[in-house]
Amino acid sequence: MTGIIVKGIAGFYYVYVAGSGIYECKARGIFRKQGRKPLVGDRVRIDVLDRETHQGNLVELLPRTSELARPAAANIDQALLFFAAKTPDPNFVLLDRFLISMEREGIPCVIAFNKADLLTSEEAEKLRGMYMKCGSPVRLVSVREGRGVDELKSMLTGRTTVLAGPSGAGKSSFANAVQSAVRMETGEISRKLSRGKNTTRHAELIPVDEVSWLCDTPGFMALENSGIRKEELKNYYDEFLPYLGRCRFDGCVHISEPDCAVKAALEEGNIDPVRYGNYCLIYEDLKEAEQNRYR
Repeated sequence: MTGIIVKGIAGFYYVYVAGSGIYECKARGIFRKQGRKPLVGDRVRIDVLDRETHQGNLVELLPRTSELARPAAANIDQALLFFAAKTPDPNFVLLDRFLISMEREGIPCVIAFNKADLLTSEEAEKLRGMYMKCGSPVRLVSVREGRGVDELKSMLTGRTTVLAGPSGAGKSSFANAVQSAVRMETGEISRKLSRGKNTTRHAELIPVDEVSWLCDTPGFMALENSGIRKEELKNYYDEFLPYLGRCRFDGCVHISEPDCAVKAALEEGNIDPVRYGNYCLIYEDLKEAEQNRYR
């Protein structure tokens, strides 16, 4: 019979089979020999060993439509990038790294800023405007007050959505608000560090409804954009796209070159300075990583 891996812990894979429930399975050694690792979200075929105790063996991985290395998950339709608007303050560079990584995998994103109840109207508009031109929808929500939660839940319908973002953003609280099958542990914000305690220990697929899944993942404090050449980075910033090809130099990377159309747009207020600053920081990181590879 076929099913979907909803959780993997210590060599055991928990496979949901429609109409039968969840089976605890061990993977055959052939996967290790092939260098293939089953992932949460994988559609699989299992051999049932005991129907009463729901024991089985995982015998085949079915073809994947997508695969993420971090978070480790398969067959993801979209990513919900969940950040706090305040407490802790959002790490915009990390958010941009997530956007770049997901675009590289061809996975569309939705950006959600939680704790919007802590913002003034002016702060909310500034935050929304910052990512308005990034190519992904932006939603300001308050899980505590229930504001915007239903709209965000509707964006999950019919999809398998990976819920990604740093600790302390309220991901587990959001997961608890949109489904009742699994109660996710929530954590307090560390006053000393102003960031959340990481309450999610492993990736897990949670049913939102009969056709929708939410993949909750551990919080991340770092993310690498490996495989990207620094010259390619500009292609991942949608705000830059209208100005590409309009600079004096064909190979312009929009940092120190004269007569740069992107920098002119920045000065005119058509590109957000925070987003541009993130671009420069990530560019320098890629440049340094590239130099280190050739030392």
